[in-house]
Amino acid sequence: MLIDGTLGLVDVEEGIKVIPGANTIITTLDKFINWGRKSSLWPVTFGLACCAIEMMAAGSSHYDLDRLGIIFRGSPRQADCMIVAGTVTKKMAPIVRKVYDQMPEPRYVVAMGSCACSGNVYRTYSVVQGCDLFLPVDVYIPGCPPRPEALFNGLIKLQEIIMKERMRWSPLK
Repeated sequence: MLIDGTLGLVDVEEGIKVIPGANTIITTLDKFINWGRKSSLWPVTFGLACCAIEMMAAGSSHYDLDRLGIIFRGSPRQADCMIVAGTVTKKMAPIVRKVYDQMPEPRYVVAMGSCACSGNVYRTYSVVQGCDLFLPVDVYIPGCPPRPEALFNGLIKLQEIIMKERMRWSPLK
């Protein structure tokens, strides 16, 4: 912490200053909006296979995603993140894309499990070889199935990506 003697500002972090005694924080609008977004991720759940069981376990009381501000939503219109967990077939891919298109901007995608990342061992006519073929994936979580701790790590990586965004909130880019 650095204290600026002329104005009485205290540097808490790079780009964030506090006025002591005034209960006031000085920062950029980007940092403030991104902090709000990263602290309230609401993923829509799209569990397609065994990875969905691990995703549900991450939301249980033992792991408790709520402490990170992550609350699962059932409607894409209330969500800003999609977790694709499991094997995506070619028959299911347009439905996953339709749910993604119904989400408001800004929206993020997490591919959970080897099947969602690369199709895993299922090199057949009916399995999509990675959901990045029809969705813009932000974070990949490998594993078969990945543990809830891996999902935590992936969501923390997504929060770091959100904090690095600039001018994503403005239509004037």
